[in-house]
Amino acid sequence: MPDPTAFSTLKLKPELLSNLSEIGYTEMTPVQARALPKLLTGADVLARAKTGSGKTAAFGLGLLNKLDATSYRVQALVLCPTRELADQVAKEIRRLARVIPNVKVLSLCGGVPLGPQNASLQHSPHILVGTPGRVLKHLSKGTVNLQALQTFVLDEADRMLDMGFAKELDAILGFVPDDRQTLLFSATYPLAITAISARVQRNPQTVDVTDEEQPALTTQHWCPVTRENRCGELLRALRAWGGALNLVFCNTKLDCAEVAAYLQARNIVAVALHGDLDQAQRTEVLVRFTNRSASVLIATDVAARGLDIKNLDAVFNYALPKQAEVYVHRIGRTARAGLEGVAVSLVEQREEWRLQVIKSLLPDATLQQREIPGAKRSADLLVPTMTTIQINGGRKNKLRPGDLLGTLTAEGGVSAEAVGSIDLIDTCSYVAVRNAQVANALRQLASRPIKGRRYRVRVRK
Repeated sequence: MPDPTAFSTLKLKPELLSNLSEIGYTEMTPVQARALPKLLTGADVLARAKTGSGKTAAFGLGLLNKLDATSYRVQALVLCPTRELADQVAKEIRRLARVIPNVKVLSLCGGVPLGPQNASLQHSPHILVGTPGRVLKHLSKGTVNLQALQTFVLDEADRMLDMGFAKELDAILGFVPDDRQTLLFSATYPLAITAISARVQRNPQTVDVTDEEQPALTTQHWCPVTRENRCGELLRALRAWGGALNLVFCNTKLDCAEVAAYLQARNIVAVALHGDLDQAQRTEVLVRFTNRSASVLIATDVAARGLDIKNLDAVFNYALPKQAEVYVHRIGRTARAGLEGVAVSLVEQREEWRLQVIKSLLPDATLQQREIPGAKRSADLLVPTMTTIQINGGRKNKLRPGDLLGTLTAEGGVSAEAVGSIDLIDTCSYVAVRNAQVANALRQLASRPIKGRRYRVRVRK
């Protein structure tokens, strides 16, 4: 009897099935197993699943399975609430589409000039992934044409509504053809989601896998602190409970900057993500964290919306959020896919009333007071194993990950095992290399041409 979670049970193009095996997708997650058979029939789907559940691959495979790569028109549009999520979705779709020749995926997000996006749109992409504001701007200017659209996806629709994009969504619907498939993915089902589904979908098939997903195995502590010793106690907590990837939440961008400076001064490789960063800076911060060149990411809730960081070891609340529900969202970023995680909150006496409200949302005795252990662990997990190298050439230079890997490993250069994540954006590329091989990697990249051209390289710190 065939395994019902096997991708081979689906009516997918052979090249897509082969690629899934190559990239290590061995069996479907609950949302994939429930949603894919429905959306592959062309039905509208309203799916409820947590972030990190594999929903991107679900709708990505659906839109790619019916894509005509020989027709250079926009056939799929994916809307996301944030730039970071849009970039992650575009990257995943490109990975799923790599076996289909000449598929073009374009990200349209704010924070970058319109000019380069206009130039890319002149060679019409097959798939657009973007944020509502920037997509609407292109539609209004006539630089995007959706007449051939087949698939319309609203990813994390609940967050889009929370962030005030209802008007933009309504305006975009005026440009979307009626004859289309609409896929709506959300982590929650507030009344607003039901209302928007009724407006944009036709007899949607409903999928809800939140009860089937593995419960998070998160150990939760809270530790009493004072205003004066909060930074020092955070450092002690990181050393006691932190791992290779740690997310610290602050309530303000000023706190983000202060905490980052405090940790950096004590030789912790920490990066901050907040509203004052431009898009290039935000991209670099996230690349360095996700490729394990930085061990601590400090972020506000607004900046962290839409981030899906795999294998996050621990979440730290530098300060409790003002809304108790936000606490649940914060700690839900660790212990995904059945892995264990830890969440630690620093609490001043004046904040204890917030703590009581948060406890009322949790099962009894879930959130326990703990003293921070004084002894440092023998192996300091906060020291990153990788270093990020930036190359001043990217996708617009027709570079591919294989080009960079080939240059790094040529003629006795860096061992392939020492090369980690390779991230290409439009104008530059980032390569993670094991610390011991950084000097060798810099020599290889500086002394050898990549596809016939030499590029500047530098270490990002």
